[in-house]
Amino acid sequence: MDMVSLNIVGGILVSICRDMGVTLMRTSYSTIFSESLDFTCGLALPTGELIATGDFCPSMIGGMPLLLASCVQEMPLAELEDGDVIVHNDPYRGGLHTPEHTFIKPVFLDGSLIGFSVAIGHVCEIGGMSPAGFAGEATEVFHEGLRVPPVKIIRAGKDVDDVWRLMLANVRTPRYNYGDFRALIASIDLGERRMKALAAKYGPEVFHEHVTALMDYSERRMRAEIEKIPDGRYRFEDVMEDDGIEDKAYTIRAEVTVKGGDVVVDYHGSDAQAKGPINATLGVAHGAAYNAILHLTDSSIPKNSGCFRPIKVLAEPGSVVNVNFPGPSVGGNTESHCRIANIVMGALAPAVKARSAATDGASHSNFLFGGTDRQTGEFFCCYDLTPVGWGGRSFADGNDAVGGINGNCPHVPVEVFEYRFPWHIEEFKLVEGSGGPGTFRGGLALSKTLRCTDTEMTFSYMSDRQKVAPWGIHGGSEGAKAELLIQRAGSEDWLTATQAFNKVSPSKFANVPVRPGDRVRITSPAGGGWGPATERDPERLAQDLLDGFVTPEQARTDYAPAG
Repeated sequence: MDMVSLNIVGGILVSICRDMGVTLMRTSYSTIFSESLDFTCGLALPTGELIATGDFCPSMIGGMPLLLASCVQEMPLAELEDGDVIVHNDPYRGGLHTPEHTFIKPVFLDGSLIGFSVAIGHVCEIGGMSPAGFAGEATEVFHEGLRVPPVKIIRAGKDVDDVWRLMLANVRTPRYNYGDFRALIASIDLGERRMKALAAKYGPEVFHEHVTALMDYSERRMRAEIEKIPDGRYRFEDVMEDDGIEDKAYTIRAEVTVKGGDVVVDYHGSDAQAKGPINATLGVAHGAAYNAILHLTDSSIPKNSGCFRPIKVLAEPGSVVNVNFPGPSVGGNTESHCRIANIVMGALAPAVKARSAATDGASHSNFLFGGTDRQTGEFFCCYDLTPVGWGGRSFADGNDAVGGINGNCPHVPVEVFEYRFPWHIEEFKLVEGSGGPGTFRGGLALSKTLRCTDTEMTFSYMSDRQKVAPWGIHGGSEGAKAELLIQRAGSEDWLTATQAFNKVSPSKFANVPVRPGDRVRITSPAGGGWGPATERDPERLAQDLLDGFVTPEQARTDYAPAG
């Protein structure tokens, strides 16, 4: 296969996936799609092998291969019809967590199945014990919302009304869910049309030859990258500071074995699964390992099943990185994924120093709330994310206030947030001095203060890094920790959820009441530093002081040469 044809076909496939994402973004109802882009779109072969994906949410990109393989095993392919749409969100069937809904549409050409058009999206409201889908105190999957195995929601182009009624009857915001589901379906409809047109242009046999060659090309590129890493066994560990139910930390360990062009990521020695919802599914364990390796290798390698073939993942069932039924896992794909990915990167850091980075804030400060709209009488929900600081690198400071390593999700603009929901954002700022000191400092955290305007609501929170700071690397220092504080109307005191509501965890809780005049202040974690702070370029340090990125006290204590 000549490289010109291969790159043309590969480019078209990625373009299709990106257009699918734009369609989803522009037709969705919820801000988590329209503003934060918490979704991924892809195309696959009938075997479930991923042939292309859009550059959206990294956790879903890495999670898609196992998810598709699991669905293909369960769906009788002979029973699929042109116009079918399958929906699936089961975390124990290759899924990532219950909010992540996967819509799959078979693509037929001249009566033969040639592949699938796929979209995964984080649906804001899924039922369960708390509005907006993040039950920070869940102890079983049934607290987390409706669990759907692979079922047809559309059969041969016609809605399966019973499935629609069942899914919409189990959520608080049926109109918004309906709109978001239709947006997801519109995206895979587009993917199906474009994939069918491309296959028709080349002919199904030539098309299959091209996509097979594209996956083989990605595999060769990835193996060549892995071969640059010295053979050996590399280890690293970190903790989730608590699970929302018990006040204790959970250790995650990774042993990464490199041999030639192969990598094995083994999570043996990680703690048993938690009672609370920080557990990762097997799909998350796979996706986080893939995410880490992709960050340490050439970013131009096409993202398909081929580039994942050299990477093997071992995760013991019943552990915090491979939850057993009916254990909860809603926090696993947002909080635990970024922790796992950074652990794998930390393990390989000594072997790939030039490409290594300190950890990012590794938390999304998931802020969830819901209530009844005073004007319409309709229930509303929101899933909001807060950006973090990224870790310093061998050649640059960490980025300030961007989405965590597994999300790539933009923050909802202040104007949109205030227009859509009964909050006024009083303060929205970078946190001075929060980046971990280093030769290249960590990126700064973000702080925002919200005041409830005119509607009683309940809110929930899922975060981490409030007790254990983000680590630096190669002599760099820790980044600043996260925080959530609450101030009741008429009070001057800012309290943690533990202080105000007797919650076990200040970072993982559910269903806290909020009333007009109450304030909530969310501060995300910052990035760690890379290299000794005393070796930072004096000109960079001087500019940091002018910009307010480093405090004068830090300059005197952390950055001053010894003696």
